[in-house]
Amino acid sequence: MPRIKYYSIRMQSVRTGEHVSGAEGIYEKDDVKKIVQQYTTRALTHEKGRADEIRLTVEELKEKVHRISTLPLSTINTRDPESAKRAATRILSSVGITERAIEEAFKALTVGITMRGAILMDIEGVRLEPDLLRGVRVTRMGITKKASADLSRKLTRHSLNNDTVKEALILASKVHKYRMVLGELCISDDPNYTTGYIATRAHGYIRLPRIKKRGISYGGRVFFITGGEVKELIKYLQKEPVLINEIKPCSGRLKIKDILNSRKPRVS
Repeated sequence: MPRIKYYSIRMQSVRTGEHVSGAEGIYEKDDVKKIVQQYTTRALTHEKGRADEIRLTVEELKEKVHRISTLPLSTINTRDPESAKRAATRILSSVGITERAIEEAFKALTVGITMRGAILMDIEGVRLEPDLLRGVRVTRMGITKKASADLSRKLTRHSLNNDTVKEALILASKVHKYRMVLGELCISDDPNYTTGYIATRAHGYIRLPRIKKRGISYGGRVFFITGGEVKELIKYLQKEPVLINEIKPCSGRLKIKDILNSRKPRVS
């Protein structure tokens, strides 16, 4: 039986020199044409504005595609940015990230500058990415058709079956497969999407509603890291092809104490 050929498809759209939207996935050969059309349509109809430049990369993957599970997903019912920050601080600090680093991460994501990639920060709050203006973009990740259908079913139970949640969960699941990464903080740069998330291997992917006020058009991601070589981590984030083939539980709203009390490694 011939080996399935996979392609990495990446899209970035720009309007008057500013980043508008992006998309990323790993797909089988027969799906490439359809996905390119979908990504192009997204760039031309985004609520932040129609792109005047679309950059598309379609690349056949020569390397072995590693298969992993998602992080488990849950939601904390945070009421406003302050309660979301308190929840994030309690959970991220429980895995060894200092409150100073968490504070620095929130500052970096709320100063009004959106980078194309993620910030790499050690557990004391020092930034480690080579390019402080661009950050590190995570690429080469996707999900099998069977796993995608399973994820859609599980998310539908909680009215969360949308591309925003799916794509963020896939990204976070790839990131946290790498042992140097202790945690993540994400705030969307979409002005109308006010739910952020944190993630750790111990607690999974945790959605934080109302992490910012509506109308704010900046945000980004911070990966908290410890130990190891930063160059090797960046190589993994940017080059290692990863495909989700198993979906962990997707829960409804949980209390912080329940999340903290159930701490255990959850990534296979």
